[in-house]
Amino acid sequence: MGKVAFVFPGQASQYPGMGKELAEKYPAARAVFEEADEALGFSISRLCFEGSEEDLKQTANTQPAILTTSAAIYRVVAERGLLPDFVAGHSLGEYSALVAAGGLKFADAVRVVRKRGQFMQEAVPAGAGAMAAIMGLSPAVVADACKRAAEGEICAPANLNSPEQTVISGNAGAVKRAVEIASQLGAKRAVMLAVSAPFHSALMMPAQERLAAELKKITFSELRVPLVTNVDADTETSGEEARDALIRQVSMPVRWEESVHALMDEHVNTFVEIGPGRVLSGLLRQIERSVATLNVEDEKSLCATLDKVAGARSDAA
Repeated sequence: MGKVAFVFPGQASQYPGMGKELAEKYPAARAVFEEADEALGFSISRLCFEGSEEDLKQTANTQPAILTTSAAIYRVVAERGLLPDFVAGHSLGEYSALVAAGGLKFADAVRVVRKRGQFMQEAVPAGAGAMAAIMGLSPAVVADACKRAAEGEICAPANLNSPEQTVISGNAGAVKRAVEIASQLGAKRAVMLAVSAPFHSALMMPAQERLAAELKKITFSELRVPLVTNVDADTETSGEEARDALIRQVSMPVRWEESVHALMDEHVNTFVEIGPGRVLSGLLRQIERSVATLNVEDEKSLCATLDKVAGARSDAA
């Protein structure tokens, strides 16, 4: 068997009730939710287990909710003896990956991502920024469409997710123009996204500066497991470099497809998505069908993943 990477999802993976089943069954998961409630000073666990879709959609809630759920799932998986050779996370998921790799204490992470959500929300007036997903055009063609649409405004690729999917971000008018251009160029789909801010664009610089000040107050440790960062699509084990990557990530694109290829270059052939939803599993299938893609978000997927990995390891032995 090759190596195993744990990948952690970002915003838009949330759903009401996430993490509840595992928290009820496993003390390790419950402890993470309790630690988050204490660190934040309000019940993020109640928000995850009983909150509405609307409540969970608010960026300042979404980010700590997904991080807490992912960290709780990771603790259960680790307790059952399944550990990664590498970690990576999509945008917000990079914080979950750093917690799993021992680079960041969970309580520090959950407090700082709550602020990250607030800073991102406040960086651009409501309605002034937008994001859109473009399917079925190469990243280079999408980048060209953004350039043509900009007309002096900001519009650029934000998430280079797969050969088939690029998410763009910037001023609302420019993003709408880019969607029209992409449709004319033959995109299979080009749709505006229901997000509250233009993430991973130059418009996020005010949020990046505020977040940098917060991240500099936190202790980052050397990583026990190498992390592939979004911003460089390269492996990192230095806590200081990981902090720097988190800062730059706010206004820079998420190089997800390249990150997956970097992991495959390290002989990773099994990817386990740790956290709510299966967004990354879908992207992995678009990037490379030869790798094994598993996920853990509840009891059923936990048992299935542990069985499959155990089976693969015994076959390889």
